[in-house]
Amino acid sequence: MAVPTADTTTFSVHRCRFVDYTPSAITALAFPPLPLPSVKGKKPEAPRKVLKFGTLAIGRANGNIELCEWTGTENQIEAPQAWVVRKTLSGPYPSKVDTLAFAIRYPDLLGRDEVPTVEDLRLFSAGGGSELVEWDLEKGCVKRTIPSHGGSIWCIAPNPASTLLALGCEDGSVRILTLADDSIMHHRRFDRVKSRLLSIAWGPPVPRQTASGAKPPSESSDEDEDSLEDWSDSWIVTGGSDSSLRKWDVATGRVVDRMGTDKIRGERTLVWSVAVLGDGTIVSGDSLGMVKMWESRTCTQLQSFQGHGADVLCLAIGPEGTTIYSSGVDQKITQLSLVKTGNSEKSILRSSSRWVQSTSRRMHSHDVRALAIWPPYIAVPPSHNRIFPIDISPILASGGLDMSVVLTPAAVPTSTIAKIMNPLATSTVSTFEDSYHRRMAYCSGPANTSGLSLARQAGLLMCMHDDSLSLWRVLKKHKPSVDDENVDIDPNTGSGGWSKVLEMDLSVRSNLTASAVSDDGRWIVASDLFESKLFSLEQDQVELKPRRVREFPSILQAHLPHSRDEEPSTGASVFSFTPDSSKLVMATAMSGHILVVDLGSGDAKPRVLRRFDHHRMRRVLVVDKSARSPDLDAEDVEMNRENASEGEGEPVVADDSPVTATVTRMAVSVDGQWLASTDDRCRTHIFNLDSVQHHCVLPTFPQPVHALAFVPSNASILVLALANNTLHIFDAESRQFPDWARPLCASLPARFTRLHDPVLGVAVDAQPCAAVLLWGSTWICKVRLDAPVGWGGFSKKRRRESRKLASGSGRVGADDQRGDQQTNFKLVTHYRPILFVGFLAPGEMVVVERPLVDVLTKLPPAYFKPKYGAT
Repeated sequence: MAVPTADTTTFSVHRCRFVDYTPSAITALAFPPLPLPSVKGKKPEAPRKVLKFGTLAIGRANGNIELCEWTGTENQIEAPQAWVVRKTLSGPYPSKVDTLAFAIRYPDLLGRDEVPTVEDLRLFSAGGGSELVEWDLEKGCVKRTIPSHGGSIWCIAPNPASTLLALGCEDGSVRILTLADDSIMHHRRFDRVKSRLLSIAWGPPVPRQTASGAKPPSESSDEDEDSLEDWSDSWIVTGGSDSSLRKWDVATGRVVDRMGTDKIRGERTLVWSVAVLGDGTIVSGDSLGMVKMWESRTCTQLQSFQGHGADVLCLAIGPEGTTIYSSGVDQKITQLSLVKTGNSEKSILRSSSRWVQSTSRRMHSHDVRALAIWPPYIAVPPSHNRIFPIDISPILASGGLDMSVVLTPAAVPTSTIAKIMNPLATSTVSTFEDSYHRRMAYCSGPANTSGLSLARQAGLLMCMHDDSLSLWRVLKKHKPSVDDENVDIDPNTGSGGWSKVLEMDLSVRSNLTASAVSDDGRWIVASDLFESKLFSLEQDQVELKPRRVREFPSILQAHLPHSRDEEPSTGASVFSFTPDSSKLVMATAMSGHILVVDLGSGDAKPRVLRRFDHHRMRRVLVVDKSARSPDLDAEDVEMNRENASEGEGEPVVADDSPVTATVTRMAVSVDGQWLASTDDRCRTHIFNLDSVQHHCVLPTFPQPVHALAFVPSNASILVLALANNTLHIFDAESRQFPDWARPLCASLPARFTRLHDPVLGVAVDAQPCAAVLLWGSTWICKVRLDAPVGWGGFSKKRRRESRKLASGSGRVGADDQRGDQQTNFKLVTHYRPILFVGFLAPGEMVVVERPLVDVLTKLPPAYFKPKYGAT
């Protein structure tokens, strides 16, 4: 490709802040548990390799659950993008998530040093009703529900071995469910008390050899592997609504003892959260803002801290068991630390250590509902404590009504023996008191996609909500008003305007999962998990009138495989219209089929042209091994060519047994010939829409594809951006990664790849140019694909100094020699947070923002208590 001497591309911008999208509040956070240690008395050892980062589950008030995966590679400690949303579990409408819990599916099959992956985990949730929900993490839907038989479920907690699940219910009883053999059923019910059980936690498990007086480990067995049956659960602690905590005996199901908390004016104190340490110490947080420690044997209070001005809603224990984090209504996160004291005889704990309130930080604007920390704490006896690397900081995750997860390094201040690595790469300091936190940006669509779509020809902008669609008409500009050599994007909106033309409330069974509007504005499609709805838009004098195509679900069902029990679901995970608006491409939500639908013209009904099942195959036909990308994994990197001629390579039949995959993104080329689709298993396929045939499969990338788009200047060039802000460029026509693009993809500027917010989309201009706009929630980056590799020209000062030097000496400055490099990777950060970036016309951009301040104005006022001058 030709290399331009200068880049003078400018865009006029519609800066839109009228979209009324409101993200949902965070109500629960959960990390997966780690396997129990050995009971044979082996001395704990430091892990041989770096501990992997587990999946983060985020529960929201609208019933959705987001599964976030770590973006770093296996041997990479630092990952600036941290956790990104890999999959969104769409909740029933209406519903909510109040509490979340992970359990290991087959604990005996997991190694002692392994971190469970999504395939190894089971996820349970409760939302204020009387049913416990287990989620299907592959299909992204509800797997099964089971009633509590005790009214509303207030809290849930799996035991450390992941074999039992305890429910705290409205009727004052603890229900125990068994999780053996990947099933769930009621096991027993404890005695009933006259109080709601608001919080629950399991006590430390006891090694059975010690409990039953068995022989020493060296004499008892010759087996090398331990069994989970070597651990036995002894007791459970619950927090109630009657100003008390109760300790329950697991063997008898009866209350062993009761611990009473403080009261004010005779009102009942609510114990919102409880936790247990490995030495049996019970920690509680209540509605008076008190954090208390209790001795579990005598059930007496050890220490009490007035750490908060209002209710303590959540607790988290550091991985070593020497720190406790609490938070709640007053937005503060308080750290309690276990410190050594000089005189053990006078110590309240009758030991050489005691708890102190070390620091407090306010990182949220409203109530904090949930805390979680990685690595998670395992409540086992101190002799069996797991040892974690001291040079890697734990990460504390917190979330609440302000709708964003805040990640904070939480290293212990006493860990000064070695330099502590900050996995978030936010700062060199990694202690909780002094480190910089970062906020995960909210997205308007599932799986870190945008819930907005733009109809270029019609000038319509559509936003998807939980159960409704909103459409605005954006008036096109007449004159571009931008002329700036250094900045490509103008924040002024000029003389453009907007008007709301349609509001659609849909009847849905779950929250909406996908929506799209055609370029000519004639078609709208939306879907929940179970049904896709297609509408044709008719232009009235003032407004648009939608008319539903009612036979559309039955047309889709006829081309989906049927089961004996029920009809196939027509719900979709992603839609994409072709540029000429004649075809609709959709991916089914729970089965991963791709359907190409001809919308027809006039009175003709839509018809399905073909169904593709390639995202359901483990491996596909492999041909032409020469199209391999050198920087990707060797596994599954061969290109597939269905219609390969003889002599191009001998086809190899691979395992095509069906798997469950969720297609998350699709892109169609400008000429309508190519379709690219990618799923949550990091696999990307390309289809030819002219011949309606599968074309090729790309290598399996190490990270999920967060954005993909075809370049208008060369319709076969596909740009892919991964979750860790790396780029790949693929030529669909030649089925290979072109040589001219490899230097650009291999040496991206560090400032781009180390941006904390991951790339969310790729915007391409309709005019023929080789520049694309990559955008995240807080930045927009313009990249020329045909420019040589450079450092990006982020420093204006260096550029000015170079020009002065060149003018004074008569020589050409070094930066002027690299003028082409300076024009590439130009970054703009004054739009935030961004929900969508697209092109309305050649050279005319649409940037949709949803400032956090505008969202927070719709929330109730935050807790505030004046310290001075109060009467």
